Amino acid sequence: MLLLADDPISASRGDQADDSDAAAYRSALAAIVADPSNELLVVVDGADEPIATMQLTCIPGMARRGSTRLLVEAVRVRSDTRSSGVGSAMMRWVTECAAPAVAASLVQLTSDEERQDAHRFYERLGFIGSHRGFKYRIG
Repeated sequence: MLLLADDPISASRGDQADDSDAAAYRSALAAIVADPSNELLVVVDGADEPIATMQLTCIPGMARRGSTRLLVEAVRVRSDTRSSGVGSAMMRWVTECAAPAVAASLVQLTSDEERQDAHRFYERLGFIGSHRGFKYRIG
C-alpha cells in the first residue's frame, strides 16, 4: 500500500495509503495469493522493510503457437532506493528465472505514457515498445 502511494502516478489514481482503503488492499492481496496464475514479489531491505514489489501473472494463450506469456504489473521501487539496482535485479530475475520456470516465451508489461524514465529503464533492459495498450475504465 505504501509503495503504491510513494509513486506520484499511482497516488493520482487514488493509491493514497489511506487506512480506510486497507480492507480493499487486503482483499486484492487475498485474491492474488489464491490464484495460482499470480505471484506477488516483495523485496525487503536488511530491516525487513519492503522496498520494492511487482505482480506476475502467467497467461496461457492461443497466439504465437499457443505460447505462455508472463505479465509484469505494479512494479514499484521505494523512492529512496530508486537507481540502486533493485529494479534491474528484479527484472533480470523475471526474465532469467521466473519466465523460464513457467515456460513463458514472452515477458510483457504495460507502462503509463507519462513514465518516460520507466520506459528508458525497460528499454535498457532489452524490452521493446512494440504495442500500444488500451484501457476501458468501468465505473
